[in-house]
Amino acid sequence: MNKTATEAAAFIAEVKDALCAIDGVEIAFCPTAIAIPAAAAAAEGSCVGIGAQNMYFEESGAYTGELAPNMVAEYCNYVILGHSERRQYFGETDAGVNAKVKKALEHGIVPIVCVGESLEQNEAGETHYIVSKQVALAVEGISADQIPTLVFAYEPIWAIGTGKSATKEDAQHSCKTCVRDTLAELYGDDVAQQVRIQYGGSVKTHNIAEYMAQPDIDGALVGGASLQAGFVDLVRNGVTKVD
Repeated sequence: MNKTATEAAAFIAEVKDALCAIDGVEIAFCPTAIAIPAAAAAAEGSCVGIGAQNMYFEESGAYTGELAPNMVAEYCNYVILGHSERRQYFGETDAGVNAKVKKALEHGIVPIVCVGESLEQNEAGETHYIVSKQVALAVEGISADQIPTLVFAYEPIWAIGTGKSATKEDAQHSCKTCVRDTLAELYGDDVAQQVRIQYGGSVKTHNIAEYMAQPDIDGALVGGASLQAGFVDLVRNGVTKVD
């Protein structure tokens, strides 16, 4: 919940040329709902995509405060679904995420499906059980040919906005065993290998390259570090090859 519509548009106008000069990466901003039209106008004609932070699974009706899929599709290429803050504070369920994923696909919107465990679950050794279950329930009833269009974002809840981040080894392990391997079990390895998996959780300019060097981390879901012009350096560092 950052930036007014005016601020979001000004920020995108400030950074879009520098971002689009970076090869080998796809970039999207997901502003608050009220800022989406202004952000989309600012990004028009550039490489920068626009996404929503949430979306409802009904087409219309008495759902005050929600965004319908066609409303999102008018401006957005992407939608974040099942973010940990939505799950934690607003009662988002796995069944609800699944319904939203299906509706996003119907409308040609790329779902960025967030999965992740709490600190307590992590310390109890429950990461694989929790995250793989979230993945499996998110794709329930979705056909194999649709799966490659999804993006998954592994975001350990304990690393969001805390300054703590998973080690590159832990992030890689969870992205592979909890996300990609679960999809492989459900749809086969060929399908699973086509899915883009992001890491999110205190991603910064100084640590992005080591995450991106991991074989099963294909991108990043960036929070606070995406709010300032230094985000350009973060993206640039993310495509830098490291040993």
